[in-house]
Amino acid sequence: MSELAAAVPSPPQSWTLPHRGKVGMAGLIIGESSIFTIFVVAYIYYIGKSLSGPTPREVLEPPIFFTVCLLSSSVTIHFAEKFLEAGNRGAFLFAWFLTALLGGLFLYGTGHEWHHLIYDKGLTISTNLFGTTYYSLVGLHAFHVTAGLIMLVIVLLFGLAGRVGPEHSLRVQVLSMYWHFVDAVWVVVFTVIYILGR
Repeated sequence: MSELAAAVPSPPQSWTLPHRGKVGMAGLIIGESSIFTIFVVAYIYYIGKSLSGPTPREVLEPPIFFTVCLLSSSVTIHFAEKFLEAGNRGAFLFAWFLTALLGGLFLYGTGHEWHHLIYDKGLTISTNLFGTTYYSLVGLHAFHVTAGLIMLVIVLLFGLAGRVGPEHSLRVQVLSMYWHFVDAVWVVVFTVIYILGR
C-alpha cells in the first residue's frame, strides 16, 4: 500500500497570480523605457551635428552631487519598504522622507543647471540641435522625477496621518519600482549626456 501511495503523484501546487500593481507598473516601465530609448538614440544621433554653439563640452558640467543624491534615494526607498514590511512605522517615515528630500534636491539641481545654461550660457531648446535634444531628454527625465516625487509626498502625508501600515507594503513596493526605474534611467542619461556626449 505504501508503494502505491508513493507512486501516486502529489497534486500540483496552486499558482498564485502576481500582484496586479506590480504587473501594471512593470508594463508602465516597459512602455516608458521605449520612450526614453527614442530620446536617448536621438541625442546620440545628433551629437556633434549642431551648426552653431554652444557645444556640450563648452557648457556642461557633470552634476555629480545631485546624481549621488538621486542614486542614494534608491537605497533609502529600499530601506523604507523593508521598515514598513516589518511594521516599524517611524523608521519607514524617516526613510521615506529622506527619499523625497533626495529626489527634491535632484530636481533643484536640474533647475539650477537649466537656469545656468539658459541665462549664463545662452543655451535654450531652440539654440541648436544640442539644446533641443538635451532639454528634451533631461526634461523628460525631470518630468518623471517630478511625478514620482508627487507620489512620494502623497504617501508621506498619508503616513504622517497614520494611514500607511504593513498591510500597504505591496502598494509601497509598486511605487518603489517606479522610483528605481527613474534612478536607473538617470544612470543612462548621465552616461550619454555627460560622459559620451562631451
